[in-house]
Amino acid sequence: MIKEFQEFIAKGNVMDLAVGVIIGGAFGLIVSSLVDDIIMPIVGAIFGGFDFSNYFLPLSSEVTASTLDAAREQGAVFAYGNFITVVINFVILAWIIFLMVKMVNNMRRRLEREKEAAPAAPPPPDVQLLTEIRDLLARK
Repeated sequence: MIKEFQEFIAKGNVMDLAVGVIIGGAFGLIVSSLVDDIIMPIVGAIFGGFDFSNYFLPLSSEVTASTLDAAREQGAVFAYGNFITVVINFVILAWIIFLMVKMVNNMRRRLEREKEAAPAAPPPPDVQLLTEIRDLLARK
């Protein structure tokens, strides 16, 4: 059973998936930092100090706080600001993935065109000679 497990883990697909998950997690952190630390402050400056993290609607009359953390301590809130940030993260991540897939597809198309443009190598002389003998014998 241990040997089967080792064979399973050693397969390329499992290792590729593990690497993809790890890099995907790191990439997600990069995109989150991009949105939180670079894009959202610029959006806030353009629109007069928007801070989406503190956008919420109180669901209880006891909630009077002006920040999300304080409001959550007072009662139930509908915190839609974080949702806006997550949607922006998703759009940016989807755009970056789209650009990456587009780049890979362009590279594949270029390689296929180069393969098609390259002339086929002539068969070795002995193979060509044997083919001609076979064709002659088939005619008889």
